[in-house]
Amino acid sequence: MSPPPPSGPNNSFLKTLACSAFSASVAEICTIPIDTAKVRLQLQGAAAAGATPKYSGMVGTMVTVAKEEGLGALWKGITPGLHRQCLFGGLRIGLYEPVKNFYVGPDHKGDVPLHLKIASGLTTGALGISIASPTDLVKVRMQAEGKLPAGAVKKYPSAMAAYGIIVKEEGVLALWKGITPNIMRNAVINAAELASYDQIKSGLIKGGMEEGVPMHLVAGLGAGFVAVCVGSPVDVVKSRVMGDSVGAYKGFLDCVVKTMTKEGPFAFYKGFMPNFGRLGSWNVVMFLTLEQVKKATADM
Repeated sequence: MSPPPPSGPNNSFLKTLACSAFSASVAEICTIPIDTAKVRLQLQGAAAAGATPKYSGMVGTMVTVAKEEGLGALWKGITPGLHRQCLFGGLRIGLYEPVKNFYVGPDHKGDVPLHLKIASGLTTGALGISIASPTDLVKVRMQAEGKLPAGAVKKYPSAMAAYGIIVKEEGVLALWKGITPNIMRNAVINAAELASYDQIKSGLIKGGMEEGVPMHLVAGLGAGFVAVCVGSPVDVVKSRVMGDSVGAYKGFLDCVVKTMTKEGPFAFYKGFMPNFGRLGSWNVVMFLTLEQVKKATADM
C-alpha cells in the first residue's frame, strides 16, 4: 500500500482517514452476512452426544439464519458495524503509512523492513480498537441474537439503543468488555492484513506485475488468508467473551481454559472457513475500493 501523494500534511492525513473509513465501510456492507455466519458458528458450543449442531458450515449457517429469521437477519449488526469501520477502519488503515514512516525515520531509503511493517500494523490496530471497541461489542451482541419466541421483544432493538441498554444493565465499562482479546485479535489481524498486503504487493511489483486490479485482488486475498491463519484462535475467544451477557466467562484466560477443556483445541478454529471467506472477501473489497478511491482523489 503506497502512501497518498503529498498535498499539505493536514489535508493529506484527513483525506487518507476518510478514504480508509469509506473503503472499510463498503467492505463491511458487502461481507457482513459471512461475518454473521462466523459469529453464530463461533458462539455455538459443543453439541451434546448424539445431537446435531444447529449451525453447520458457512453456507448452511447462512441458510438457517435466513430461513428462521429472514434474509435481513444476515445484516444484523450492520449499523454498529459501520460505526466500527468509520472509527476503527479509518484509524488502523489511515494511520498505517504515517506510523510506518515514523518507525523508519525521515532518512530511510528503499523498502521498509517487514518487521517494521508488522510493528506499524500492531500499533494502529491496537490504537484503533481501543477507541472503537464499544461498537464491536454491540455488533457482536446484535449478531448473536437469534430467532426469538413468538411475542418476545428484541433485547437490542437498534444499535443506538443497545449502547444505552448495556450501560444501564452492565455499567459503562461493560462497553469495553473483552477489550484484552479484542486488542490482541485486532492488533494481530491488522498487522497480518496490512503488512502482508504491503509485502505481497511489493513482491508482485518486483516480479514485474503491473499495478492494477489483478494485483490488488491477489494481494488482498493473500492478506486475508494470512490474517485468518494468525488470528482465528483469538477471534473465537473475542467473540465468545463479547457475546457473553450471562457471565459464562470471567475473562480472556477463563474463556481459553473452558473452551479448551470442554471442546478441545480445534474449537479455536471454529468458523475458519467463514472467517476466511469473510476476511478474504473483506480484504479484496476494501483494498480494491481503497486503491480506486485513492486514485480518484489523488488531485484533490
